[in-house]
Amino acid sequence: MQKEALKMVFSNGRYAALAIAIFCGLFIFLSYMSQFIFFDPLFVFSIPQGEALNFALIVIVASLSGIVASLSIYRIRLLGESMKKSGGGFLGTVIGASAGACSCSSLGFTAASAVGTAGGTATAFLTQYEIPLRLVSIAILSYSYYLAVKGISGQCKITKQD
Repeated sequence: MQKEALKMVFSNGRYAALAIAIFCGLFIFLSYMSQFIFFDPLFVFSIPQGEALNFALIVIVASLSGIVASLSIYRIRLLGESMKKSGGGFLGTVIGASAGACSCSSLGFTAASAVGTAGGTATAFLTQYEIPLRLVSIAILSYSYYLAVKGISGQCKITKQD
């Protein structure tokens, strides 16, 4: 079931390119915000000791986000599903991205000064619970992946029998 659905979606180069673009964009953004990638004065990629789990979660969230977003867009565009049925994948992506976005102190100070107390509270929450939020994001994305594959396989089987 999985193999056929993935082959059907990713045989179209546009969906494969979309998944790769989402992965790369989210991976670079989250890695930069979590201070694994530095661009100034030179490009530096570094994983400090004790941060391997955090980095692995970033890779998993970015990978699943690319795959689930492509599957969801395929379901919406070609199979005519509503945004409500495919929206869970986008929710997991937003949670995963926001979990890592506020861990950088400069962004946290900007949010706190722009929004005030609410920004400071949100920054502190996201920084403190970064790993659990990424795990929740992975769970949401995994469930969305399951639903997307099941929906694509089920609808295509119905179409073939008609």
